[in-house]
Amino acid sequence: MSERVENEGRSRDDGARVAVLGGTGDQGQGLALRFAAAGLAVTIGSRDASRAAQIAESMGRDIRGAANGAAAEQADLVIVAVPWAAHADTLTGLRDVLVGKLVVDCVNPLGFDAQGPYALEVPEGSACQQAAALLPDSRVVGAFHHVSAVLLKDLSHSSVDTDVLVVGDEREDVDRVITLAQRIPGVRGVYAGRLRNAGQVEALTANLIAVNRRYKAHAGLRVTDL
Repeated sequence: MSERVENEGRSRDDGARVAVLGGTGDQGQGLALRFAAAGLAVTIGSRDASRAAQIAESMGRDIRGAANGAAAEQADLVIVAVPWAAHADTLTGLRDVLVGKLVVDCVNPLGFDAQGPYALEVPEGSACQQAAALLPDSRVVGAFHHVSAVLLKDLSHSSVDTDVLVVGDEREDVDRVITLAQRIPGVRGVYAGRLRNAGQVEALTANLIAVNRRYKAHAGLRVTDL
């Protein structure tokens, strides 16, 4: 990791309580495991509190499970990892609970057909921008769109070799998420522009899925010359 980019993530050491909404899915479980392994207090959320508790217990870490609302309420930082189809309804229902909180959206609006994955059009421009519109009293940052859930969930991989593109409008919030990303060994957080740039970040996931299917890999991204 270059010293210049690593230092960007050191503006604030993040010991936050983290909630992962949609934490029973593969991406949510993977992020929860990695952050718990890094020593953070983690709660996974689900529409079904009993399922969240069951999955949390099965992870073998000090991870709690709760309904999405309860998980979000007790957290300082909330990661949104729900399916795209549930994105708007989930955030609308949690608008009051998420007031004043930093919300990290990693949802990719994708479709799949016989020709493979493709990016869906979002009226607001991206899932992150939709989140910002639905949560006017929260601070929304986009990150973790391209990290392999398979690698995250498999702790035998001591290092996850990838960059995480972070988009957001407030420097302090972006730096906080860069710091959070770099809690995962091997991961480097990279500022990738303001929230209006989230659409192309999310859409790139379709290309990565195509790469991984073709080459039977779990490829991520690296930004050169940093």
